[in-house]
Amino acid sequence: MLSAGATVVINDGLNELFVSDVSVWEVTLKHSTGKLPLPGTPRVWVPEKFAHHRFQSLALTQEAIYRSGELPRVHADPFDRLLAAQAMEAGMTILSPDMPLSLLGASRVW
Repeated sequence: MLSAGATVVINDGLNELFVSDVSVWEVTLKHSTGKLPLPGTPRVWVPEKFAHHRFQSLALTQEAIYRSGELPRVHADPFDRLLAAQAMEAGMTILSPDMPLSLLGASRVW
């Protein structure tokens, strides 16, 4: 369920849409523990969604890993810290309802 603002960003054909490898990792882990039911395995479902929505992959870099450890201690979730660090390193904006991402210093729209 997307907000109106997120919908505008996603539907703007001038925007390139990326999904972090960190998010793929988190989807895979949550699916394996039963916390995220999917209509197929992540190995099949995720690439289908990438193709359908024309998402590009955003690789995790060592710079983002280092930066995630340097961010303020306002949000403990390691996945979110990596996502915020990646966005900051790449000069990107995150589409997320998760307010603490902004507290970490990431540009965020929802």
